[in-house]
Amino acid sequence: MRDRYELEHLYSEQIRAFRIYLKQSGYTASTQKEYMRESLIYLDSLNGSLLQDAGKLHIMEFLNDKQGSTADKTRNRSLSAIRTFYMALIDFELVSKNPAAEVKKSKTEKNKKPIYLEEEDLSESLKYIEGRYKNRNIAIFLLMAYCGLRVGEVNRLNLKDLKKNRGTIEVFGKGRKWNEIPVPDVLLGYLLEVEKERISPYRMKEDAFFVSQKGRRLSIRQIQKIINQTFEAFKKSNPTVSDMKLSCHKLRHSFATMLLKNDVDIRVVKELMGHSSIETTMIYTHVNDEQKKRAMATVNVPLNAISDTNSTLSGL
Repeated sequence: MRDRYELEHLYSEQIRAFRIYLKQSGYTASTQKEYMRESLIYLDSLNGSLLQDAGKLHIMEFLNDKQGSTADKTRNRSLSAIRTFYMALIDFELVSKNPAAEVKKSKTEKNKKPIYLEEEDLSESLKYIEGRYKNRNIAIFLLMAYCGLRVGEVNRLNLKDLKKNRGTIEVFGKGRKWNEIPVPDVLLGYLLEVEKERISPYRMKEDAFFVSQKGRRLSIRQIQKIINQTFEAFKKSNPTVSDMKLSCHKLRHSFATMLLKNDVDIRVVKELMGHSSIETTMIYTHVNDEQKKRAMATVNVPLNAISDTNSTLSGL
């Protein structure tokens, strides 16, 4: 990629407009940074051409080149960034149309079965959370495994988001949407303990629910490290899952799968997961062999009818 300052000189007005749009639209700091990075890579592909001259074909070629070295999920994230970039430019009347809106997302990743842990594995994993900040780390694990929070949502959680009188938490999630989620009693107990044990923050106005030993908001990287260390210890003692690629997001997969296995209405699962479309929730409707057997056990083949049919056929 060419020098960033050169790109900012060539497309200074467009980039400035995009920064303002992202901030005013309420995108999280991490999303702003990611979308800006992806948009600069896209602008670099234009080789100094006008944005108005770039159409659907150029965007598809750009994404196809990118897809050759990355996963479908990364390709789709780039597409989302470019779509949002054009939306910003339309809003500021710098372009008249959004060519990225006509480009379809890759569907390959939708065919992949999500990796998840069974309920007994989730319970077993909790035994490997130890140390000085055990209550805090258990609460973080439970929020993802039993409330379905994304790692970024755990990171953004503030003290005021815990509604003790209602037993819920307010989550600022994907798509800049607030979602109020009921908290299981056990988790609520841990959250109250974490609040009591919380270290005085480094900054007086720090409202983060989860803070580090230095009193700063626990970063996404630190949260991931807590979960990864837990899984590493769990996998060492459980060879059956040693090859599974476990992460924070796999806890979210486990939560959705657990709800659907317990026959929770998929529309309720959609709301709890904070999905904008029920199609996204549908990827968790995978079934296992045992469920297939139980389903087929309910099928009653009419044996009498078959006997009568065989008698008729034998006379032909």
